[in-house]
Amino acid sequence: MRYVTLPDSTPRLLPFYLTMEEYVARRLPDGTDAFFMWQVDPTVIFGRNQVMDNEVNTGYCASRGINVYRRRSGGGCVYADRDNIMFSYITSDADAVTTTFSRYTSMVAGMLRSLGLDASDTSRNDIMIGGRKVSGNAFYHIPGRSIVHGTMLFDTDMANMMAAITPSSVKLDAKGVDSVRSRITVLSEHLPAMDIEQFKDYARRYLCSGPDIALTPDDVRAIEEESRPYYTREWIDGRRAGRAGKPVRIDGAGEFRVAVACDGSGLIERVDLTGDFFMTGDLDSMLLDRLRGIRPEPDAIRQALAGADPSQTIPGLSAEALIKLICHP
Repeated sequence: MRYVTLPDSTPRLLPFYLTMEEYVARRLPDGTDAFFMWQVDPTVIFGRNQVMDNEVNTGYCASRGINVYRRRSGGGCVYADRDNIMFSYITSDADAVTTTFSRYTSMVAGMLRSLGLDASDTSRNDIMIGGRKVSGNAFYHIPGRSIVHGTMLFDTDMANMMAAITPSSVKLDAKGVDSVRSRITVLSEHLPAMDIEQFKDYARRYLCSGPDIALTPDDVRAIEEESRPYYTREWIDGRRAGRAGKPVRIDGAGEFRVAVACDGSGLIERVDLTGDFFMTGDLDSMLLDRLRGIRPEPDAIRQALAGADPSQTIPGLSAEALIKLICHP
C-alpha cells in the first residue's frame, strides 16, 4: 500500500480531503492500494443518508465556529478536530466493498495491537480498545474503486464532541449506554509516551510501503475545483420526501427513518430512507424507484421488490424489514 502526499502542509477544509479520495481513486493504477492521513479544524461530518437536524446540534456548531459537512459514504455522524486523525484507504481490488471494509478495519486494528493495545474490529463499523470505540469508519464505491475512511481519536476535545453531535435515544439504547463519552476512548490514554506526530509516523510505516504517490500543485488546484459541490446548501441539507417517522434500529443494518410521499390517489411518489446505514449500491435505482406508482401496502411492495435483494444495496436489510419500515413507520 502506497502513501499519498500533498506538496505542502497548508490547512484545508474537510471537502478537500473527501474530494482528494475520489481524485486519487480515479487515477490509482490497477492492483495498487493507497492510504493517507489528514486533520481538520473542528468539524462535524454526517453520513450521506442522515438528516442534519436529527444528528447535529447546528446552533452549538454555529456559535463555536464548528464546520458541518455531509459526506458521500453512509454511516453515522462524527466529530473531528486537530487532535483527531482521519484515515483514508483506497483500493482498486475487485472485491465487494464490504470485503474491502473488513480488510481495512482488520489492518488498522492489527496496527493498534502491534502497539500493545487490546484492539478489535468486531463491531459493524467501529474499532474498539478494551470494548470502547477509538475509531469509526464508513465506506463507499465508485466505478472500479472502493474508498474507506474513518476517524482515529487521539486526544480530541470531548466537550465539543458531546455538544456538537446529537445521537438518537434509539442509537444510545442499542449500545446499552446513556452518553457518548461512556462508550469512547482516546489513544492518548493508552499511549502516554507517544505524541500524535509519532503515532502518525508509526501508522504510516506500519501500513504503507513502496514509493509515495506525490500529488502536485496542479493536482491540488484540480481537487479544490472538484470539491465545490460539497459546499452547496443543496448537498449539505439533502432532500426529503416529507416528515420522517421515528427512528428504528435493525441489528446488523443500522438506524432507519422512512418518509413516504403519496399523490392524490394514494400512490407512492417517493420514498426516502435516512439513517446511519451503509450502502453498496445506488439506493434509488436499485430499490426505491421500484416503489413509485404503487400503494404503500405490504403485498404491493413485496411484488414491486420481486427479484431485488435489499441486502445487496443496504447490508443487513431484508425485504420484509424494508416493507415493515415503509408500512409501519
